[in-house]
Amino acid sequence: MDTRRTTRALATEAVHAGRDDLAGLGLHAPPIDLSTTYPSYDSRAEAARIDAFATTGAEPEGPPVYGRLGNPTVARFETALARLEGTESAVAFASGMAALSAVLLVRGSMGLRHVVAVRPLYGCSDHLLTAGLLGSEVTWTDPAGVADALRPDTGLVLVETPANPTLAEIDLRAVAHACGSVPLLVDNTFATPVLQRPAEHGARLVLHSATKYLGGHGDVLAGVVACDEEFAGRLRQVRFATGGVLHPLAGYLLLRGLSTLPVRVRAASANAAGLAARLAADPRVARVHYPSIGGAMVSFEVHGDPHEVIAGVRLITPAVSLGSVDSLIQHPASISHRIVDADDRRDAGVSDRLLRLSVGLEDVEDLWADLDAALGERAETPAPAEASARG
Repeated sequence: MDTRRTTRALATEAVHAGRDDLAGLGLHAPPIDLSTTYPSYDSRAEAARIDAFATTGAEPEGPPVYGRLGNPTVARFETALARLEGTESAVAFASGMAALSAVLLVRGSMGLRHVVAVRPLYGCSDHLLTAGLLGSEVTWTDPAGVADALRPDTGLVLVETPANPTLAEIDLRAVAHACGSVPLLVDNTFATPVLQRPAEHGARLVLHSATKYLGGHGDVLAGVVACDEEFAGRLRQVRFATGGVLHPLAGYLLLRGLSTLPVRVRAASANAAGLAARLAADPRVARVHYPSIGGAMVSFEVHGDPHEVIAGVRLITPAVSLGSVDSLIQHPASISHRIVDADDRRDAGVSDRLLRLSVGLEDVEDLWADLDAALGERAETPAPAEASARG
């Protein structure tokens, strides 16, 4: 009798999910299918498959049809990510914003244009909702006010935890309960399924800017939504209609990135925890934000000029984005959250002195030496920083 485990650990899934058929194909590395179209000599059968897709959004059975309906390489990544997040399906897009836009379009097409959201969110997500660019209307609230903010036309509740850039955390189970029948979408970009699986806490939709930790090397732009198959079908239909498809090479890079995701996240998190402790003890730092679940992101507020810190790093790269193997630092009020109204930004805890640090895989002593130099001269009279474990 075969006694091998049918339920595999996350580290094992990260390596093998989306690749289970390779040995049977006589392959070790996943192939890259770059075709945009595929031959078919049975146009009647092709018409039936396209009709089926138009009805349910289910992936067409048999050979691929056209690159905008789906791609075998991208499908491998979607399968793997769904396994890691513990959902039935996942649908990949050209960017995280394309993925969020598709979710809003799905709900809006059903007449459910109202969104309840909790700040802070990634700045462009905030802007997309606030500006109503897709016809949505947003009510901003705190986690305790979600239930009272719901309306008959509410189509979505959106939260991000740990939040960008303050790393504030939300009790997902409590928020999911407050949502009732309204789908809860959780932006899980910062935590990744290594640290948190929102579907286990009641979220119906899990969003990733796959550009970040899932890719992990700063060389791919992508987004993905993990969800049940019913919602996935609707997302595929929107993806087909709007063209926000993921390129097959990006799908290949993401699948490769997933294989080292647990190792990278845990190693970078150890570095981040060490830096957070040192920053909290530094008199040049006013406050440190580091989430209770851990992770590779640290935010901190300085007593001095944050722009001088950005200008002073040499090993750490001053750049937008995060989640790469190398460390990045940026000033949210100037870049990632610049598009958010200044008062809304500050009310959400994004102060003008806040810096966001994405910690990579460099040696922690080298990273600290770079930060120490960039922070400038120490004050003569030390003033301990305020540490915040929950952002």
